[in-house]
Amino acid sequence: MPKVFAALFCCLWSLSVLAQNPTGTLVPSSRLVKDTSGQRDIIGIFLQVSHIHLKKPPKVEGRRVYYSLVPLSNAVPGGGTALVTSTTAGFYLGDRKTTYLSNLTFSPSTNFKGEYNLPFRTNIWEPNNAWNYSGDYRLTFYPQYTWGLGGNSAPSNKELMRYTYVRFYQNRLKRIKEYLFAGIGYDLDWHINIRPDNDTVNLGQFTKYSNGVANHANSLSSGLTLNLLYDTRNNSLNPLPGWYYNIVFRVNPKFIGSEYEWSSLYVDARKYISFNEKHQNTLAFWSYLWTTFGTNPPYLDLPAIGWDSYQRSGRGFYPSRYTGRSLFDLEAEYRRSITPDELLGFVVFANANSVTEAQINNFAYIHAAAGAGLRIKFNKHSGTNVCIDFAASKGYDAIYLNLGEAF
Repeated sequence: MPKVFAALFCCLWSLSVLAQNPTGTLVPSSRLVKDTSGQRDIIGIFLQVSHIHLKKPPKVEGRRVYYSLVPLSNAVPGGGTALVTSTTAGFYLGDRKTTYLSNLTFSPSTNFKGEYNLPFRTNIWEPNNAWNYSGDYRLTFYPQYTWGLGGNSAPSNKELMRYTYVRFYQNRLKRIKEYLFAGIGYDLDWHINIRPDNDTVNLGQFTKYSNGVANHANSLSSGLTLNLLYDTRNNSLNPLPGWYYNIVFRVNPKFIGSEYEWSSLYVDARKYISFNEKHQNTLAFWSYLWTTFGTNPPYLDLPAIGWDSYQRSGRGFYPSRYTGRSLFDLEAEYRRSITPDELLGFVVFANANSVTEAQINNFAYIHAAAGAGLRIKFNKHSGTNVCIDFAASKGYDAIYLNLGEAF
């Protein structure tokens, strides 16, 4: 419905309007580093209880690395459980007052039955934020349910798809002015041997989509990206008050390997409002619009809830529950410390999304979810929290375990 689309788009546009006059909203560089002297974390408690005394290394700028390692257990698409080990390394390559926190994340998982996921992500900031390098590399073989296009499919009307997925995303952005960065990138999405769990099912007929879903076929998208980033946050693992905008325009021409020619636009806007400078008391907003152009995007490359860059959107929805040519998602979360030392905290959150319908190519249905979670400070120096969230929507609920905030 046009009115639904207009309302959703205005939510995103309103965030942009607020950012046009940032006076008084940006966090001064001198306040970007938070004092952690009064905080406690799991690492410190373990060392205290175990009576292990570590000799502090000499302070060398850019050499100190803050590790976080947590073994988890999550549900697997198609049933069963998987062992997940999430490792995060945070470090500064320059002065903490002028350089953002770089981080590497590796979260391998397997159910020991031939299904696995090997994601490795990087976000590197050079001294004084002169350059930013971000990467997303994955090798995945996990089944994934699909409900076809649109937002009005019955929960039971689903099919289990199997394929091997290879992703290689790499971006390089140069600092244009304070907080503003621009650059280029390369994105590769390769889905291999796409097939239904029941081989008698025709995926093209089920999804009502023709490109990239033929049984036992492959789908390859190779694209170039133009990137514009505006980021006033010092730490993406646990953002301080500020703004975040990310605009990515992607083109996939055949001359660099794409099976189909198509393009897409991803617009991401976030705002963090703090009510207390010393303790966590923050209201966070996140919205993104993801849309495709042309008639040829492969089915598995279409916008789908839960398939944003870090697969953190849509808590309370099964990944890919809603897929369309365009997707809009809006989320809000309140974060608060429980203990004065910030060892423990909690969050409450809600989100809503809508995708375009197959026939009318318009937004017609809105789907909402809500939840709450516990935060345990794992490493106070990098601001890394162990995040345990429970979220639910109509007909579905799930528990989410992560290192670092959802957004």
